[in-house]
Amino acid sequence: MDKNTNCTLTVFTPAYNRAHTLPRTYESLKRQSCKDFIWLIIDDGSTDGTAQLVQEWQSQDNGFEIQYIYKENGGMHTAHNTAYANIHTELNVCIDSDDCMGFDAVRLILNKWESVKNKNYAGIIGLDADFSGHIIGKGFPKDMQETTLSGYYAGGGKGDKKLVYRTDIINKYPPYPVFAGENYVSLAYKYRLIDQEYQLAVLPEVLCNVEYQEDGSSKNMLRQYLRSPNGFAFWRKICMQYPQSKKRLLMDCIHYCSSSQISHHRHYIQESPKKLLTVLCTPLGWGLTAYIRRKEKKWSNGDENEK
Repeated sequence: MDKNTNCTLTVFTPAYNRAHTLPRTYESLKRQSCKDFIWLIIDDGSTDGTAQLVQEWQSQDNGFEIQYIYKENGGMHTAHNTAYANIHTELNVCIDSDDCMGFDAVRLILNKWESVKNKNYAGIIGLDADFSGHIIGKGFPKDMQETTLSGYYAGGGKGDKKLVYRTDIINKYPPYPVFAGENYVSLAYKYRLIDQEYQLAVLPEVLCNVEYQEDGSSKNMLRQYLRSPNGFAFWRKICMQYPQSKKRLLMDCIHYCSSSQISHHRHYIQESPKKLLTVLCTPLGWGLTAYIRRKEKKWSNGDENEK
């Protein structure tokens, strides 16, 4: 892939069979007043004509460069690994394939970055809103100029936020691990590591409009616990290394025990960063495992009855 070093920002979009929603992401980028960005699409094994759609857009004069990479399906975290390995601009931001770049968001990002780029921030944290313009979760306190992502939530913040990272910082930390037969590792893994060394500059503006698929969200998460237990155990271990609070530490330990039990990992206590707590939480982990399996069986039977 040719390196375009003239742009400051790469907007990257992981896509898996989203040819029906990707056009609205594209249209939101066309509407940007500032075109100082590259759009990088990481096709995570789509079979719905995504490639042909992107080829059509690449042939048009959009005012910005569109780059496209196809890879075998491996889950969101592997798409992020591929993106980070191929981004050469100073900044990057992920806009999902069913979301839209916020109104004038590129200009807002670049103006903010110009004013803080010499302060050694890891990047910028902005707001997500729904398609009606309502902020997801909570905004930022009026006097907040900088924060970490985990610090924002520990201080009572809520809802997904849009993260714009320096590419050199995001690549300073190890890529997301890949576990055979699994397709999930929390994207927050890298963010939690970055939080230990860097702050983010706060930009209290909407940078992305998102649409959540509410139907089946809980069902899908519980199924992920069963389908990707090593990925979840890995993330919970990171959370225990860098806990947000005593309450969260306890919850993460219980989940670590459960995911390790689901994956039949015998040495999870020895490998835990909190060994005594893990011993104490093991019975609670078995209880959570039983709950997950019972719920999944109930939902699976319901799905079969609907066919």
